[in-house]
Amino acid sequence: MSIGHFQIFRTDIDGVEAVVADSSHTFARHSHDTYGIGMIERGAQTSASGRGRVMAEAGNTITVNPGEVHDGVPIGDTPRAWRMLYLRPEIVAAAADDIFEGPPREEFHAPVLEDRRVAALASAALAALLDGIAAPLAHEERLLLLLAAVLHERPPRRAGIATSSIGRARDRLDSAPATAITLEELAEESGIGRFRLVRDFARMTGLTPHAYLLQRRTELARRLIATGTPLAAAASEAGFADQSHMTRNFTRRYGYTPGAWLAART
Repeated sequence: MSIGHFQIFRTDIDGVEAVVADSSHTFARHSHDTYGIGMIERGAQTSASGRGRVMAEAGNTITVNPGEVHDGVPIGDTPRAWRMLYLRPEIVAAAADDIFEGPPREEFHAPVLEDRRVAALASAALAALLDGIAAPLAHEERLLLLLAAVLHERPPRRAGIATSSIGRARDRLDSAPATAITLEELAEESGIGRFRLVRDFARMTGLTPHAYLLQRRTELARRLIATGTPLAAAASEAGFADQSHMTRNFTRRYGYTPGAWLAART
């Protein structure tokens, strides 16, 4: 079901995965439970981000934070090619502790960076981590230099949506993504009306409550598959109607099927 070519690599650093892609796939809105940082190598795309819609083209560095809702749409008639590193949050947290004096900053503030210095650091880190014979010191050094450059980006000033009700709704979906819940039940638990819940939830997260729930179920299925759960069982345990339902959602979000992802890990 994927459109284009995707390669998934485990690196020598536990908690860091690489994806090399050349595709015209239009990604549905989704999020990851990891940080993402990489480069557009050919073509261009437009995507949603935590600061609205952005455009990235060849030579740009692109980033995404855990839980940040984004998509990806190619610009023009040709596929775009990119390479990405996906890092577990504890990897970035440990790097931030080393990088900053005082409270560490653990957010990528710029979804697209046009800085050639950062692009060179991203290219070097990707090359080292995809080189199976490079020394572990080179892997760690180049990744740390890249994270230092990106984490030092200054955050833009913006007014947040202050609502504990949306936080409660999000916590409810995070805590039990496989459990069925109606909008009426979620609104009652959150203490606000159904319309306001849908409206403010989308403003805060970039997804409606239902789309957010499907994203969490996809992430849960991914974790189950990674621990050896058969695909059909993972679909059921994650709350999907069946394996086909899981596969459609997985592929819309990541561009490749659960089976292709599993095969790359074995």
